[in-house]
Amino acid sequence: MKVLIVGNWKCNPTSQKKAEHLFNLLKKSLKNIKKTEVVICPPFPYLPIIAKNSSIIKLGAQNCFFAREGPFTGEISPLMLKNLGVKYVILGHSERRKILRETDEMINKKLLAVLEEKLFPILCVGETKEERKRGETFKVLEKQIKNSFKKISKSKIQLSKLSIAYEPVWAIGTGNPCLPDEALIAVLFIRKILSKIFSKKIANQIHILYGGSVNSKNARDYLQESQINGLLVGGASLDPKEFTQIAKITESA
Repeated sequence: MKVLIVGNWKCNPTSQKKAEHLFNLLKKSLKNIKKTEVVICPPFPYLPIIAKNSSIIKLGAQNCFFAREGPFTGEISPLMLKNLGVKYVILGHSERRKILRETDEMINKKLLAVLEEKLFPILCVGETKEERKRGETFKVLEKQIKNSFKKISKSKIQLSKLSIAYEPVWAIGTGNPCLPDEALIAVLFIRKILSKIFSKKIANQIHILYGGSVNSKNARDYLQESQINGLLVGGASLDPKEFTQIAKITESA
């Protein structure tokens, strides 16, 4: 299973010029990365620009809508993304769940739409600080996963290149990452739930990533101690030197 490293630029940078400069620096510094699948997910306005310059780096989107087209002001469909050369789509990020009130039901519809277009979804799941304190981590993960995969058949999953990113909400952007052994417990539980929904074979084929204050100091620990298949990197993906270092670690882990 090829290790996957995904850079989520979120709502950054603030100009096309800066986005092109950042991407060109990354492309140059990552040219020798061979065994790792590197994905960059910029804001929507920069997708066409980066698509023209992409080579070894795969293009991803930070979100999408669940319809192919129609009267949905302000939305971007998975078909539009596909036609731009996008391969991966992040779905259900905690910032969208919390700030934009996305529900499991909405995420399920988006997941269905993305799979229909044969794009590669990266489904984000994770508990908040309050839920963790109440000992509800497993309950939250099980609910998010089961609701996200409603009406999705085994055959669709088998034909897809699906990833699940475990992102404990309390670790995102806080500089307080989840410990590798805690991440391992979550990863094993996620695979257990996937085995119940689909099968053990399918569960073992799905990439499970970790995200939440990932940096070059802790990346190796997650890859070696948490049985994960890659990393979803936020703030560090905006620093070419830091992101390249993380990629080199995934390459050698």
